[in-house]
Amino acid sequence: MGEIFHTTQEQELEELVEGKSTSSGSFSEFPWWFPVIILIFVWTAYIIYTRENYREAFDFIKIGLSVTIQTSLVSYAIAIIFGLIAGLGRISRNVIFRNLSTLYVELIRGIPMLVLIFFIALVGVPSLIDGLQAIGQYFVSIGWEFLIEPLTFVTNKGFPMNVRAIIALSVTYGAFLAEIFRAGIQSIGRGQMEAARSQGMSYTQAMRYIILPQAVRNILPALGNDFVAMVKDSSLVSVLAVRDITQVAKLYSGRTFRFREAYVTLSVMYLTMTVALSMVVQWVERRLRSE
Repeated sequence: MGEIFHTTQEQELEELVEGKSTSSGSFSEFPWWFPVIILIFVWTAYIIYTRENYREAFDFIKIGLSVTIQTSLVSYAIAIIFGLIAGLGRISRNVIFRNLSTLYVELIRGIPMLVLIFFIALVGVPSLIDGLQAIGQYFVSIGWEFLIEPLTFVTNKGFPMNVRAIIALSVTYGAFLAEIFRAGIQSIGRGQMEAARSQGMSYTQAMRYIILPQAVRNILPALGNDFVAMVKDSSLVSVLAVRDITQVAKLYSGRTFRFREAYVTLSVMYLTMTVALSMVVQWVERRLRSE
């Protein structure tokens, strides 16, 4: 009887200790950063609502929000296409395709993003336009103007800075996405490609119907994280005078000298977008893990 009572006491003590450790673990694992973020949001909303200077700054800066969102979405959609093509090229058996893709990735990764934005927008796009005009003039000279003549009317003025900024972000992020696609494709076992080929599929069919769907599923969280990064990096296009929220905040602070109001509001607007997008990415990641 005493042994039974002693054993029962030991079990209760172990359960109590386990309960305390579980409680301690949940306490330490609680995301304490999230309430701090919420407090920042609440505090910012309060001062915007109660202080005229902050309210005026917010009303002025939010005009550029549509440009920021549009630039990020369009740039990322194009970057995914560039990244997929370059990612496939990185694992291709074609020597030319593989080396061109590797050259693209290494060049972009080796140059700072701000420098790339300046180079692509102010050097790359004008050079491309000059090349298109030269091709158009050549074909017009040999009598093919009915097909090529529109190229001769392409000018630098026809490419606004918004379009150049989108091209610059797309080309830049395409190189980073290429590595994500390459890693995702290589994470799929070679046996699946061999099995698909043994069933009579071509390499292209096997990649399209078997490999890529699984690879995209694996890299979806990484793609989401890169989109969050692009939303933040879209602020760099303000150096091209694109009227995103960063450029509008600079204009407001330069006109009124209210730097605190402008940049507190700007910072919280970016924080709101990135935190919301990060939560969506985490939700998608949990759903993928649970399936």
